[in-house]
Order: sequence, then C-alpha cells, then structure tokens
Amino acid sequence: MAEPVLSIRGVSKQFGAVQALTDVDFTLEKGEVHALCGENGAGKSTLMNIIAGVVQPTEGEIRVDGKAVRISSPAAAQSLGIGLVHQEIALCPDATVAENMFMSATNRRRSPFMNYRALERDAQAVMNRLAAIDVRRKVADLPISSQQLVEIAKALTLDCHVLIFDEPTAALTETEAQQLFSIIRDLKANGISIIYISHRMAEIFSLCDRVTVFRDGRYVCTDGIVDITPDDVVRRMVGREITQLYPDKFGPADGAGETILSVDALSDGERFHDVCLDVRKGEILGIGGLIGSGRTEIAEGICGLRPRTKGTVRLRGKPQAINAYADAVKAGIVYLSEDRKGSGVFLEMSIAQNISVLNLKAFTNRAGLLNSRAEAALAADFARRLGVRMGGVEAPVKSLSGGNQQKVAIAKQLAVAPTVILMDEPTRGIDVGAKTEIHRLLRF
Repeated sequence: MAEPVLSIRGVSKQFGAVQALTDVDFTLEKGEVHALCGENGAGKSTLMNIIAGVVQPTEGEIRVDGKAVRISSPAAAQSLGIGLVHQEIALCPDATVAENMFMSATNRRRSPFMNYRALERDAQAVMNRLAAIDVRRKVADLPISSQQLVEIAKALTLDCHVLIFDEPTAALTETEAQQLFSIIRDLKANGISIIYISHRMAEIFSLCDRVTVFRDGRYVCTDGIVDITPDDVVRRMVGREITQLYPDKFGPADGAGETILSVDALSDGERFHDVCLDVRKGEILGIGGLIGSGRTEIAEGICGLRPRTKGTVRLRGKPQAINAYADAVKAGIVYLSEDRKGSGVFLEMSIAQNISVLNLKAFTNRAGLLNSRAEAALAADFARRLGVRMGGVEAPVKSLSGGNQQKVAIAKQLAVAPTVILMDEPTRGIDVGAKTEIHRLLRF
C-alpha cells in the first residue's frame, strides 16, 4: 500500500500545566475526507495547529508522504502542501478581501510592485466559487459569515495537497455550506486530502470516508463511515449516552404572564425597521432569519451597541434610556456576541478577569483596589457551574478550547445577575456535549 499523505505517531502537547494531547495517532490517505471528532477540549484544534506549524509538539513524529518532517511554522506547513482553514477568524480586518486571500503569496514576492488589478481578478475568480463577495471590500466591513468564506477562499488559493477545515460551516447559511461541500467533493476528486473537523453529524456522514474520535486529548478510535453510526460517534466522543440534546419544556413559571422586556417600533434606519417584541418572565424567545436579515443588528440595537433612530425599550413597563452598552448592563440587559474571539472574551486576560469584567465595582474597595481573591472565588464558582475545563481561573482564556471560551463568555454575562440575556448564536462552533450543557443552562 502507498504511504499515507500524512501520518501522526505518538504526538503529545503540553501547555504549562495543561496536557492538551497525549500520545495520539492519526493518518490521512490520498484523496480522502477524514473527519476528526471530539468534544471541545479533546485536542482536535491543537493537533491541527501542530500539523499547520502554529504550535510545536512536546513529543511525537509527523510524516508527510512517508518522510519525517519538522513543521516549524505556517510557512513551513504551506511549503509541504498543508493549508488550514481556522475555526476562529484569522484575517487582517483593515486589508481587503483580495489582499487577505493572497497574503502568503504576497509575502513571498521579490518584486516591490503589486499588480492590484491582477490580484483582484484572481481573487474574485476564487471567491465566486463560494459567494458573490466583492474582493475590494475591507474584511472589517463584512459580517462573520462572509469572513468565514474569506478564510475558506484564502485556503483555496494555496497549492496544497492537504487541506484542514476546522468547523468551516459554523457561521454559514445552508446555501453557503452546500456550496462548500461541492468544492470539497471536487477537491477530493482531484486527489486532495482533507481533514474535516465538525460537530455536525449530518455533514460528517455525508462528506467523509473515515472518522477518528479523540476524547480528553487522547486517541479513541478510527472507523470507516459505513461501519459506524452518528450515535456511536457521539457516545465515543463524550464517553456516555446523550439521549436528549434539548431539555424538556416546562409549563409556565410563576408570573409567566408578566412582560419583562418590551420593544416597540425599534429602528436603526438601515438594517431593521419598526421591530416589536415582548419577552415574558421565564420565557425563551427565539429570533430567526437568514444571515444578513438583521438578527444581530436588532439585538445590538436593543442593548445600545448600535445607534437607533426611533423606538422604545421597556423593562417591566418602564422606559429605558439605553444609549450605550453600559446603560444596558446597568438596567439588567446583557448581550452575548456571536463573535467569540472578536468581542465575546478577552483572549489575553485570565478566566477570572473575563468573568468579572462587567461588574468590577463589586470587587473594588473605596480606594479603587481590586479584591482578586473575591474575583477568583466568583470565577471558580461559575466555572464549576458551567463545567469549564481549565488549569485554573488564573489561566488566560486563549489557553481554553472554543467551547470552554464560550462558557466563559456566558459566565461573564451571568456574573452581573441580569434580568434579560440576549444570546446571539450561543452554541456556534461547540460540540454536542457542550451544546447540551448550554441548552440545559438556558432552560433552568
């Protein structure tokens, strides 16, 4: 048999006191789509970052086409024909779509001159395979879903024979996702090997040839898709049966007839107009719509993150003067952003600092000194209640998996004991076990 395109043997990775990977194995054959599954924190993204040269393994061996290699940087990975579509957006917001897509090629250029007309022409040809996005636009002006498509398009510009997709459809519409699946099938037909990380079983069983499961940073098993069921994959991911993704709904709570939040004729003059809604005590109100329909903008308008041209927001019948987010927090309204990395958490700050950041006055004495012990105690309590996997509350949030970062972002909102929480895609990019935990948290 031919050598695997990519072979991982006995790879381990330690971040300080956290053992992210322990003696894991993985192989990728030519022209296959190989799914990698596991809960958040199972080590999937860590292994992909090792393969892509973002981080270095503590120990273990990597072989590409049968040859042992040391992948010292993303540039070294690309020179070996390996490209990574990051789960989190890793674009330069002040550069255009075209400049982001061809940044690697630009860095390798020796000429001091740039042919922008050719750059934009080539970028638009690639982007049109995914969506009608003008490559002359700045990335900062695009919604999260379009930024995710730019990440994917950027990878397609690389001359790679191994492509890694880390949760590529988390922010995409069904139409955009289907377009991506068509491209993946074309790449497979042309002999490109693909590692596909997703928590969506339907995608995995539609696209992939084999599936490997990690749990708690360790290799569990590898099976052909035809030899395993979605329930088998989930059970091996979490180490237990998950029989109910959504908790049962209960009857109306005491006082359920009371209207807590009332929004009347809310408009921003651009993205949403004359929005009216009521939320009652103990109720979960869903706001649905396609990407670009204004869901996020409505939430931002309610809590002062987006200017409003007209409309009123009332809490328990009392009009609220919400001109900034601080006004909303003071009134008891908090907002969980869909963009976890950009505005959900402070990656460089500790878990404790993130959880307390909206309520620093509660931990500050009259002299303006912070009671770090009380701050840490609160963070430890919320981390325990939400099941955050961590080395300690003093660890930076960037050391956590995506799902655990999301739990910290939720804990930050809960720490101010809000009356109303606006949650924008609260389970985006997290595993089935974490989704179940967050659904249960919302219900109770």
